[in-house]
Formats: sequence, C-alpha cells, structure tokens
Amino acid sequence: MKKYFVLAVLALAALAPIRPVFAQDKTIVEIAAGNADFSTLVSLVKAAGLAETLSGTGPFTVFAPTNAAFAKVKKSTLDKLGKNPAALKAVLTYHVVAGKVMAADVVKLKDGTKVKTVNGASITVGTKGGVKVDKAKVVKTDIVGSNGVIHVIDSVILPKGLKL
Repeated sequence: MKKYFVLAVLALAALAPIRPVFAQDKTIVEIAAGNADFSTLVSLVKAAGLAETLSGTGPFTVFAPTNAAFAKVKKSTLDKLGKNPAALKAVLTYHVVAGKVMAADVVKLKDGTKVKTVNGASITVGTKGGVKVDKAKVVKTDIVGSNGVIHVIDSVILPKGLKL
C-alpha cells in the first residue's frame, strides 16, 4: 500500500504545473531585456556599462523610455551619445532613482517636487493631469523586479546643461 501511495505522489508531482517565472524573480535589466519595447534602452544600458550595476542589489526605480520614446530623439543627438560614453551614462543614470518608489508613493508628492537621480541631478515630478517626470508622461507603472521597479515613460529625459 505504501508503495502505491509513493507512486501516486510522484505521479501527481510530475503532473503539477511548473511555477512560472514572475517579474519579481527577475532584475530590472532582465525584465527590460525580455520586452521588445525596451530593446533600444537595453542596448544603450549595455553600451554604457550599466547592465551589471542595474542588475545589482538595488533597489532602483527606473523611468524607462520605450523604443518609441527614443524614436522622438533627434538622430544626431543619439549619434553623439553613442560616441560619448560619459554623456550616455549621464543620460541613462538621469532615468534612475535610488530606492524603490512605487506609483502610490509618487502620487503623494506635491506637484513640482524635485527628486535626486543616480546621475546627481534632480528630475521634476509633476502630478497634475497624470504623472510626469520632467516632461515625459508616465504611461505604465509598478513593473516590479527583484531589485526595484520600472515605470514606463513616453519620452527620453535629458539632464539640463548636458554637453554633447
């Protein structure tokens, strides 16, 4: 009887569905790399040498521009960023805030609040008529990873005074 019980348990275990991998099991970089809408961002993060950092412990909050957001940037600006690793890193780290800031935290902020980025400069958070980061509109929030959160934005934000 014991033998049949063990066989039954093993059979049920073999038939049990494998647990899917959820976003929370992946880092911010892994989530972005798994989404075709972020292919430009991911390639730039790798080019700037930031993939390892953004795969680290964190937590980080990333305001992630989509491919469509990068398509709005002048080609000449993207070309200059591609040739200037320091400027590229400055732009990308301007999209990152240390800590895990969820959408519920952002909407509690006063409109026009300045938030320091990993770049060292501050972004302005707007909360009237939808959430904005500088002039980029937040279009999707709270994509949670193991080391932080992604908020999707519709435009690339550039630090003031960026020299290209």
